[in-house]
Amino acid sequence: MKLVAWDFDGVLNRGYRGDFFAWQESFRADTGADPERFADYVWGTGRFEAVLAGERDLLDLLEAWREAHSVAMPAREVLDYWLAKDIVLDDQVTAWASVCPLPGVIATNNEKHRAGYIWDCLGAHRFQRIFASGAMGVRKPFAGFYAQIEAWAGLEPADILLIDDAEKNIKAAEERGWRVFHFTEDTRDRLPEVLGISA
Repeated sequence: MKLVAWDFDGVLNRGYRGDFFAWQESFRADTGADPERFADYVWGTGRFEAVLAGERDLLDLLEAWREAHSVAMPAREVLDYWLAKDIVLDDQVTAWASVCPLPGVIATNNEKHRAGYIWDCLGAHRFQRIFASGAMGVRKPFAGFYAQIEAWAGLEPADILLIDDAEKNIKAAEERGWRVFHFTEDTRDRLPEVLGISA
């Protein structure tokens, strides 16, 4: 094993709190907009798939949402608000990433604005690079996502470990020959042993 690919949401980030996302907590009070209608418009209709694949800018989608729901806050401010509120780093996991003796990258399904924010918050001092679907033009679990990481690293699939909370991503990586760790609340305590570090 020569490289660790860390998923962001659900592994390094704990922005989801069981029945709601962290950004939803004060969204209505801070923006004047309904958080459920916002979520339905952005993520519940399939519109976000084009954003994840880098085919549409998230700011364009947010501007369309503003117009559809007569929201006063500018799209750029809505984006900045969401980015700041949506990241709740898992301190334990990020600490493990910091002391892991193997080089690491972030491997995430995220568009360019959020990917840049993630890198600024977390990336440069812990990881070598962020691989984000928006910039790559392909998302997990499609083979092209994993292939780009292999090509960049110059490694065989068996030399790379994916840590991810999504079973479909784990399955796709495993079928490609990657090593995998399915990250859940039940398995997380076993991760230090896999990485060769102290818990």
